[in-house]
Amino acid sequence: MDKISTDVLVVGAGTGGVAAAIQSARSGVQTVLATEFSWLGGMLTSAGVCAPDGNELAAWQTGLWRAYIKELQKRQSGGLDNAWVSLFTYHPAVGAKIFDNWTEELDKLQVIKTGKPLAVLKQGDRITGVTFANLTIEATITIDATELGDLLAIAEIPHRWGWELQAEFNEPSAPIEHNEITEKYTVQAPTWVFLLEEGNREQGIGNREQGGNLFKNTWENYGAEKFLNYGKLTDNLYMINWPIAGNDYGLGIDRLTQSATAADEFLLEAYNHSYKYAEYLQTELAGNYGLASNIFPHHENQILQNSEIKLDPAFALHPYYRESRRIIGKTTITEHDILPMANGSVAALPVNDQGQVNAITIGNYANDHHYPGFDFPLEPKSIKWGGRWTGTPFTIPYDALIPQSIDGLIACEKNISVSHIANGSTRLQPVVMNIGQAAGMAAKLCIEQNCQPRELPVRTLQDALLEDQFAPSAVIPLYNLSPNNPQWLHWQKYYLEHPEKYPVDGNYPHEDLDNYLVPQGNHYRGIFQLHGEQDYRFTLQEPQDIPQKSWQLITIEPQVNQQLLNLTNGIEINVVGRLNYAGNWLIIEKIL
Repeated sequence: MDKISTDVLVVGAGTGGVAAAIQSARSGVQTVLATEFSWLGGMLTSAGVCAPDGNELAAWQTGLWRAYIKELQKRQSGGLDNAWVSLFTYHPAVGAKIFDNWTEELDKLQVIKTGKPLAVLKQGDRITGVTFANLTIEATITIDATELGDLLAIAEIPHRWGWELQAEFNEPSAPIEHNEITEKYTVQAPTWVFLLEEGNREQGIGNREQGGNLFKNTWENYGAEKFLNYGKLTDNLYMINWPIAGNDYGLGIDRLTQSATAADEFLLEAYNHSYKYAEYLQTELAGNYGLASNIFPHHENQILQNSEIKLDPAFALHPYYRESRRIIGKTTITEHDILPMANGSVAALPVNDQGQVNAITIGNYANDHHYPGFDFPLEPKSIKWGGRWTGTPFTIPYDALIPQSIDGLIACEKNISVSHIANGSTRLQPVVMNIGQAAGMAAKLCIEQNCQPRELPVRTLQDALLEDQFAPSAVIPLYNLSPNNPQWLHWQKYYLEHPEKYPVDGNYPHEDLDNYLVPQGNHYRGIFQLHGEQDYRFTLQEPQDIPQKSWQLITIEPQVNQQLLNLTNGIEINVVGRLNYAGNWLIIEKIL
C-alpha cells in the first residue's frame, strides 16, 4: 500500500471539507483533500442542494460563502433569482466547476479520490492520519469533513448520534421523554434530491412500484405552480427537495451507522422512494415534465456499491444528509446558543473558559427539522427584516470543532459538537462552508505555531479570518454592517474586545445610509405602498414593457432596509434591483 505525508489532511470534500482544504492550502501549508466523489462541494453540488438556505442577508455573506456567491453571480447564465425558497439558485455543475477551479489554482493542495476512510492512525490520544483502500495518508492535523462523521466512529472518538431529551441540556424544544417521532426517526431524515426538466417528458420514469398515497396532497396549500417554483432554476429545470409528502426519507436510518450492507439497504430505499416521487410528479403534474438529462456524473460515481441499480443522472450523487454523528467537544452548541437574547434579535456571543469571545463564524437559519409525516414545533427564532422573514443570527464557537480529549483532529461538517435540536440551524450550507474555512485556517495556524488545535489562541484564529486577503470572514453578527462598509473590520474587532457592549438588537450604533455597493440590477420606478410591518409593495410604472405591475419589495442590504422603514406610504420611488418572478419579489439593491 502506498503511503504519503502532509501537514493537513481533510477527509471528505463536501461543503465544509472543500472549504477547509482551500483555506489551509491557500494559507500556505501542504494539504491533501481526500474525496469519495468526483464532484467537490457536497451539499452545494453533489447532493443537489443548488438552492441553499440561510446567510442570505448582505451582512451574513462573508468568508468563502460570499466568495462562492460572487462566483455564482458571474458564472450562472440567467442569474440566481429564480426560486422562492432561496435567493441563490444555480445549476449543480456550475457550483462544482467553481470548486474545481479554486482547488486547481492551489499548488499546496492535492486532491485525491480515495474512496471511504477505512482506518484511523493514532498515537495515544492523537490522530496521525487515515488509511483508505489503496493509500495511507499521514498528517499532523486531520480534519473530519465526512458527511456522517465517519472518522469519529472508526477511531472510537466520543460522539453523539440522535436525540437528547430535555433533561440533558434543558432545551425548550427537546422532548421530555421519547415519543413516536424519536422512535421512528433517530436523526433528521435526509433527502435524495433530483431535478425535473420541463419539455423533457420523453425522459420518463422507469418501472418502479408507484408511491400512490405516500405523496398524496404533496403540494396542498401551495398549488402545482408554486410547488415547482420552490426550487426553480434557469433552463426549465426544477430542483426537487420537498418536505411535505415528498422525497425526505428516514425509515431505519440507523442503518447508515451500521454495516456497509445495512447502509446500502437504506440508500437503496431512499433512492427508490425519491424515484417513486419523481414518477408521481410526472403523473400528476399537468405539463410536459420529465427527469432532467445529464445533470450528475453517475458514470464516475456509484454510491450503491452492492446494487445492480444504476442511478439516473437526474438524481444527486448521494443523499442530502441533514444530520451526522456529532463529536463530544470542548463545548456543545445547544438550542440556548442559537436563540435570540431576551428582547433581542441576536443570540448571545459565546465565551470560553478564559472569558474570551470564541466565535469563529455566523449562521442565521431558522431552526428546521425534518421528520416525514410529523410536525415538530420548535422555539421560534425569526424576525421580519428587509420585507421578509429571516432567521435571527448566532455564532459557532471554536471549541465546538475540537474533541474533548483527542488531539490532531478538527471537525468541520455537521459533525461538530452540537445538540440534535440546535443542529437544525447549524447544519445549513453557508454555516458549514464557513465552519470549514475556520477549520482550515485553524489547521494552518497549528502547523505554523507547532501546537494542537485545543492550544491555539482563538483570537489568533479570529484575526486571521477577519483579515484574510481572499475571503475575510465575520465572527460577530451585525445586521447593519456588511463587508462592503469600510468600518466592518473595526466593529468586528471592537465587539471581540468589548463583548459587554454587544447590542441585543444586533445593530452597531451608527447610521450610515451609504451601502458602498455598486448596484448590478436594473432601474425601476413606481409607487411604494406600506401594507403592514415590514410588508412593502410596489406598483410598477417603468419600465412599461413588464406586464406584471404589482410586486413585493424585499432587500438584503442593511441601508435599504433602514430606508424602507422610513418611507412614506404612497410616494413615488426609483430603485435599482432585480425581479424574482417565483417569489413575486423586486429585490432592491439601492433606492435612488
